Amino acid sequence: MNSSPSALLLVLTLLALPGAAAQVTAPVPVQTPAPLTLTSTLERLRESPGWRSADLQYRSAQLALDRARARAGLNVTASADAAAVKLPLGEGSFTVTPTLTVQASASVLPWSPALEGVRSAERAASRAALDLRSARLSLVVNAVQAYWTARNAAANQALAEAQLALAARQLGVAQAQRAAGMLAPEALLAREGALEDARAAQRQARLEVDLAARGLANLLGQPVTLPTDAAAFGPLPAVPAPPGPLESLVARALAARPEVTRAENDLADAQAQLRSAQLDARLPDVTASVQYGQLGSTQTSAGRVVGGSLNLKAGVLAAQASFPLRDPGERPTGLALGLSGSFPVVGGEKGAVLAAAEVGVELAQLALETARQSVDLEVRQRAADLARALDSLDSGRSALARAQAALTTAQARLSAGLATELDVEAAKLGVQQAGLAVERATVQAHLASLRLAQATGELDPTLLVTPIPEARP
Repeated sequence: MNSSPSALLLVLTLLALPGAAAQVTAPVPVQTPAPLTLTSTLERLRESPGWRSADLQYRSAQLALDRARARAGLNVTASADAAAVKLPLGEGSFTVTPTLTVQASASVLPWSPALEGVRSAERAASRAALDLRSARLSLVVNAVQAYWTARNAAANQALAEAQLALAARQLGVAQAQRAAGMLAPEALLAREGALEDARAAQRQARLEVDLAARGLANLLGQPVTLPTDAAAFGPLPAVPAPPGPLESLVARALAARPEVTRAENDLADAQAQLRSAQLDARLPDVTASVQYGQLGSTQTSAGRVVGGSLNLKAGVLAAQASFPLRDPGERPTGLALGLSGSFPVVGGEKGAVLAAAEVGVELAQLALETARQSVDLEVRQRAADLARALDSLDSGRSALARAQAALTTAQARLSAGLATELDVEAAKLGVQQAGLAVERATVQAHLASLRLAQATGELDPTLLVTPIPEARP
């Protein structure tokens, strides 16, 4: 086949260019993300959707408190108006009188609804801070559990692969024995069934690894790369101490749990509503006012006037000053005092509101008692779970010791010619299974201790590498 001279010349020219060969053969570097550790898991937890949602909910409560304080504090407004008057209609021209009015008001009496709103918002912010801490602790515990679940899944996959390898070797020996007429057909079928079971267990173990990774990624809100070897997950957590006296644990939980504090705050809200309803039923709606300056009359408009008012029921003190932007001329100065009030005669809903507030207090008291009982039961349950996990760990250690003794015996029998290599491999697999059971029991005991500390309100959110800023109202 003849090549075109121009095509050959083009190829030679491209090869002669500097760096042409490097551009063709140099591989593109691929950055592999580092496997996730427990430390990096807890660091990434701060960017998770659940963490950000808890922060935003607390921020919303803080903003509500700021709004309540702004409503109850000093408020100053300015307004302007202008009036054009032609009197009498058939004579003269319009007289324009622009006026600037400045008004200031503040809640000064302790029973003012605005001040009570501030106190209610402060309690709500306190509840939000407790909810934020509780949400963070739950996320930390869930993240630790998800990480160790992934670690156990990786260890379980390694065990399933070892079981599959042993089942394959055992089937090979069984087939040779059957060919030599030394094994019954049903025994060969049993080995084939054992191999299929091992393959199914391996497939299930792989699915568990995938599900564990997806569960952790869902919790963190971002993709993760987990180690493939269980040992790369880091050392197992320390074995926790047994739970202390139950009554002491319950007492600490009742003083620290957010559910109890939240119920106490709800009771304080209900009691505040009851006090407000009682005051509303007793206090008349009376407003006292005073004005001083160039007061207006039916024939003249007002000039420079300052005044104030106090509403007894609302507890709001207001001051007002009006200044005409045009000189009103000489006008007499006067003083005006006013007192107005309204009193219910027939009907009204104050009695029903007061009765509803009393029922609300009773409901809040029952809710507080229920919260205390629930916390008491949960602490006792968590303590029982920790004790049960420690018992399972002791049992697993005993099983591991027996498996190690069985391995020693199998190796000795192999040396004496009384056992086969497969017997030793089966004993080693038994040690691996027992060791994995001990590791799982250690993780479960650690998680049980975290849940108990969470139930008593003593779990420190600084499980993260760097301290978490505490939420304060």
